[in-house]
Amino acid sequence: MRLEGKIAIVTGGSVGIGAAIAKRYAAEGATVAIAYKSNDDGANAVVKEIEDAGGKAKAYKTDVSKVSEIEKLCADVISDLGQVDILVNNAGVFRTVPVMETTEEIWDEQLDLNLKGYFFMVKTLVPHWREIGGGKVVNISSIAGTGAFPNCPGYCASKGGVVNMTRALAAELGKEKINVNSIAPGNVATPLNAHVRGPGNEEYVELMKTFTPTGIDFMDPEDMTGTAVFLATEDSRMIHGETIIVDAGWSVW
Repeated sequence: MRLEGKIAIVTGGSVGIGAAIAKRYAAEGATVAIAYKSNDDGANAVVKEIEDAGGKAKAYKTDVSKVSEIEKLCADVISDLGQVDILVNNAGVFRTVPVMETTEEIWDEQLDLNLKGYFFMVKTLVPHWREIGGGKVVNISSIAGTGAFPNCPGYCASKGGVVNMTRALAAELGKEKINVNSIAPGNVATPLNAHVRGPGNEEYVELMKTFTPTGIDFMDPEDMTGTAVFLATEDSRMIHGETIIVDAGWSVW
């Protein structure tokens, strides 16, 4: 039980990587605040699964692309659960759109949620962490932020921003025992990328297998949870501003 007694907020916690991390944190002893935008059934299912396993969780319906809702979320969680020790910035959107088809709306949607939301979640919690003597931030970036891909410039920009913002926040907040780090997943099978894995994409999926030395096309969300736990524990207290790539070896090649 490596997170016994800790309180964690996981944004985008109703599905995919967020749901997997929420369930793993609860299994490690944390009480988990699951922030989600619209997936009531998914969020309630995650809470029920955690509770059925003997853990503690509560769902909070929130749009973390909006600063006013971020501020309300953090205040509500602190009021309900006592404090916040760990923040997992995971909520995101992925649009596969070529440069010349990228509208201002498509660009803003990704930057507002994937980058702005992450920053203001941290900013909102900093005064609280100063009061309680520190905190842990785990930002979910992507190999699209450590490298780049065609047909998703907004997404790559947002995730690249997360990688460097993680460094900038760590440089400023590290002296206050606030650890800010990130995980850069490779291909992970989630609803976010279901549109590139479904029927008609068999050739693409086979191609993905050739991009990793492990022969893995898409990992499971649970494959991210070990690193997420490590970055939330005291074992990582001397790690600041790092992005840990978890990609089945993609970046090796």
